[in-house]
Amino acid sequence: MRLTEADGKALLRHHGIAVPRGAMWGAPDAPPAGMMKAQLLEGGRGKRGLIRRFAASDGAAVAALLPEPYAEEAVAFTREIYLALMMDGTAQSLVLLASPDGGMEVESAAAPIRLVLDTDAPDATERAYAALRGGFDTSLAARLARYALRLARVMRAEALDFLEINPLAVTAEGTLVALDCKATRDDCAALPEPALSARLEDAALTPLEREARARGFAMVELPGTVALVTAGAGLGMLMVDLLGDAGAPAACFMDNIQGHAEDTTEARLDIAFRLAERPEVKAIAFHTTLASRPLKGRVEALAAMLERRPAPKPLVAGFAAAGAALMGFDADAARTRLAALGVTLLDDPRAVARAAAAHTK
Repeated sequence: MRLTEADGKALLRHHGIAVPRGAMWGAPDAPPAGMMKAQLLEGGRGKRGLIRRFAASDGAAVAALLPEPYAEEAVAFTREIYLALMMDGTAQSLVLLASPDGGMEVESAAAPIRLVLDTDAPDATERAYAALRGGFDTSLAARLARYALRLARVMRAEALDFLEINPLAVTAEGTLVALDCKATRDDCAALPEPALSARLEDAALTPLEREARARGFAMVELPGTVALVTAGAGLGMLMVDLLGDAGAPAACFMDNIQGHAEDTTEARLDIAFRLAERPEVKAIAFHTTLASRPLKGRVEALAAMLERRPAPKPLVAGFAAAGAALMGFDADAARTRLAALGVTLLDDPRAVARAAAAHTK
């Protein structure tokens, strides 16, 4: 889940990280003057005129121009810094990014300092300090190293996989203040959902994405050419990458929803088939990886769908299964069952991606 700036700052404030005093416009504790910011789930607000200064006399007028206006006090500062922490899914590690040039033009600045941050290492602060010395003076590098470790603890406590502070302001007194905050939370986290972020996230869903959630799984539509059916974030990201490498980007990404125990293969296939009815989608790729759930269930779900309803575009299927998943229904049985319906079952995800890509040329 992407968090709005207001919800992200509420988390930071809860953990003792300095942020400007602020509240949604109209709340009793909203400052009478300062900065007014539209609360959206995407960036680029400053360049779009969605962040504005306001005085006590024109607060209501400015608020009327912005969606979900958030008012906060203005903070005087001497410089802006970029600081972010993100989970590297491939390396399964936390990465620190820092740049002495923060603010709206950070994209055009030099590449940020990058450090794999092992927060459990006894010398984690010293390593962060050594890396930050490449772009900051001694005193500021030391403060930023400690600040980064504090943010890492916030990420762990709040199940965040991305946290960006841009700009991180340095005041004349040397205080570090988070003037903006972008954060994403693991959808599987068993934590209360911030109301504003949840409402905006729901409003941003497409009809198919909303239907998928109602049927027990998560789906994100993408501007690609292959309707991708997978289960589990790891396999899904692997297949998205392999399809991209093969020159046939995925038209969707599917993931499980925590706490939903029922098999959703049929529902995923139904939505993928409907997605494949679009002219820009040229193929369907189905791939499953199983360790304990029976392979037979997944194969029969695919077979039943094809018997009821032919695939609207060429379909490529693959699987990886072992142990209990193969009991009573092995790989040969799976291949035979689908071959009768004209589907060749592959056992290499790269082969699945290449075969799907061949249908998009």
